[in-house]
Amino acid sequence: MIIKNDLKIVLCLLKYITYNIVERELLYKGDEEMSIDFHDDRNQESYTSRSADKGWAGAIISIIDKGSIQHAVDIGCGGGIYSKALIDMGVPFVTGIDFSESMLKGARQNSENYEGQITFKIGNAYKTGLPNEHFDMVLERALIHHLEDLHACFIEAYRVLHENGVVVIQDRTPSDCFLEGDKSHIRGYIFELFPNLKKLEQRRRYTGHEVKKQLEIAGFKDVQEIKLWETRKKYTSKTDLLKEIKSRKGRSILFELSDAELEELISHIDGKLSNDEVIEEKDRWSIWRANK
Repeated sequence: MIIKNDLKIVLCLLKYITYNIVERELLYKGDEEMSIDFHDDRNQESYTSRSADKGWAGAIISIIDKGSIQHAVDIGCGGGIYSKALIDMGVPFVTGIDFSESMLKGARQNSENYEGQITFKIGNAYKTGLPNEHFDMVLERALIHHLEDLHACFIEAYRVLHENGVVVIQDRTPSDCFLEGDKSHIRGYIFELFPNLKKLEQRRRYTGHEVKKQLEIAGFKDVQEIKLWETRKKYTSKTDLLKEIKSRKGRSILFELSDAELEELISHIDGKLSNDEVIEEKDRWSIWRANK
């Protein structure tokens, strides 16, 4: 009898542990391992320090009817950068959803001046915990490359939108990532020097065709795709850029490099760029916009 009870306890513990692992890793795609722990309080400010690029706001305004959007939801909001940007664009209310309470702590601190306009809640792209047909717009920026199940993500976005609501998905496709490196597209130098990382990046990125297809399967219509060169940061000199790359917190694919390889990359970029020029680092993004 004691053995049976002990076995029940062990099974319950295993079930509890397994459930929490699944919930904790729900947003990670395949065997892709992100070295930054989104649940670690030490990382809660990793995605709060930047502001949304002005070009981003202009691109979004050009593809939505801003006047018809009273309440937007920013799914995968991270540090709240783009939740704030939506308010600054003129959207009256935004709800930010993220699966990490640590990220949300940073987001709340980052949005103290937006009290009454932005609300942050725990949830994830598959289960936001939000009511049906409640929002005029869903934004999912830099989220889907973390996801295993696009269909479930887009079904959830469809569910929470009002009829005639709009969804805006922003991410990088493989073709966006693998552009050649130059003084603007610094990331291109990573794959030039370490081509083995292309397989890893390919595995975690969806093509434009895949995104469009899954949006349509979920029920969305009038799917449009545009390209946007978004400024990441401007540097007064090459030295400032190289120093920032070395200290970059949310460095994503760079976490796959050892310290020695990172130094090799910095040396490689150093040899590609001139000393006296201002550098404006940019990333090319794909943006999909669709109607419910």
